[in-house]
Amino acid sequence: MKALIQRVKSAHVAVGDKLVGQIGVGVLAYVGIGRDDDFTHACKLIDKILSYRIFENTTDSDKLGKMDKSLADVGGGLLLVSQFTLMAHTNKGRRPDFAPAMSPNDAKVLFDKMIHYAKSVHPNVQTGEFGADMQVHGINDGPINFLLEV
Repeated sequence: MKALIQRVKSAHVAVGDKLVGQIGVGVLAYVGIGRDDDFTHACKLIDKILSYRIFENTTDSDKLGKMDKSLADVGGGLLLVSQFTLMAHTNKGRRPDFAPAMSPNDAKVLFDKMIHYAKSVHPNVQTGEFGADMQVHGINDGPINFLLEV
């Protein structure tokens, strides 16, 4: 399981003309689910996203400006967007190989469980719409981006 996380000033997801998820300061996370992933991986990834220290310390003078705070510490929003293309093999040829990705039906079930878990441990969780043609808008803060894997 992988997540490309971006520290954002704000982000939102639309499907057509409908806004389906929106956050202010926080993390926009694109989530790729592999064929061997399970709920344990999903929980570990959410825990890692919430505790990964990518926000600047603005209170402790010794650590001022250092990335020392997590999403949980700053109380920011988490916008989860399913992104099967993160699982693609890209090392050969000129076309991505999506064989490592979980089947859409199984991935939706696991992604829904991941969302439920995230909402149980963090107060501000929003999502895109699984499998939809989404327009994702984000104002990167930094830009600060990391690829997390569990």
